[in-house]
Amino acid sequence: MSTALQLYEQLAEATDDKTRARLIADAFDALEARFARISNLATEGSLRESELRLQKEIKEVEAGLRVGISEVEARLRVEINEVEARLQKEIREVEAKLEREIREVEARLQREIREVEARLQKEITEVEAKLEKEIREVEARLQKGIREVEARLQTEIKKIEAKVHQLEVNLTRALKDVEVSLHKAIAAQARWLIGGLAALGAVFKLADLLIP
Repeated sequence: MSTALQLYEQLAEATDDKTRARLIADAFDALEARFARISNLATEGSLRESELRLQKEIKEVEAGLRVGISEVEARLRVEINEVEARLQKEIREVEAKLEREIREVEARLQREIREVEARLQKEITEVEAKLEKEIREVEARLQKGIREVEARLQTEIKKIEAKVHQLEVNLTRALKDVEVSLHKAIAAQARWLIGGLAALGAVFKLADLLIP
C-alpha cells in the first residue's frame, strides 16, 4: 500500500481534526526524512528514481490531502450548519421565552397598575368625603357664627335705634322747651314794647298839651 493511500485511510479513520492534523504533520516529516535519505544516494539513476518516486508520492499525498481537506471542509460545513440550526433553534426558544416573560411582566404590571389605581381612587374618595365633611362642618360653624353676629348686630342696632329714639324725644322736648321759652320771651318783649309805646303815646299827648 502506498504512503498516500495509507495516509488517506488514516485520515478517513481519524475521529477528530487534531488527530488528522497530527497525521498530516507526520506525513510531511516522513517526506522530509526521505528527502534527507535521497541526498545520501550514490548514483544519479537511483537519485532520479527516488526523485520520481517521491514526486509520485508527493502527488499522492497532495491528492490525499486535498481529499482529506475536502472531507474536513464538508464535515465542518455540516457541523457549522448543525451549529447554526441549533443556535437558530436556541435563539427562537430564547425569543419565545423572552416574549412569554415580557407578556407575564406586562400582565403583572397591568395588574399592579390597576391595583394602584383602585387604591388611589379609594384614597381619593375617602379624602373627598373627609373634605366634604370638613367643609360642611366649616360651613355650619360659619353659619352659626354669622347668625350670632347677625343677632348681636340686631341687638346693637336696636340699642342704637332706642338711643336715637330717646335722643329724638329729648330733642323734641328740648325744642318744645325752647319754643315755650321763646314764646314767653316774645310775649314779655311784646308787653314791654306795648308798655313803652303806651308810655311814648302818653308823652306825646302830654307834650301836645304843654306845647301851645
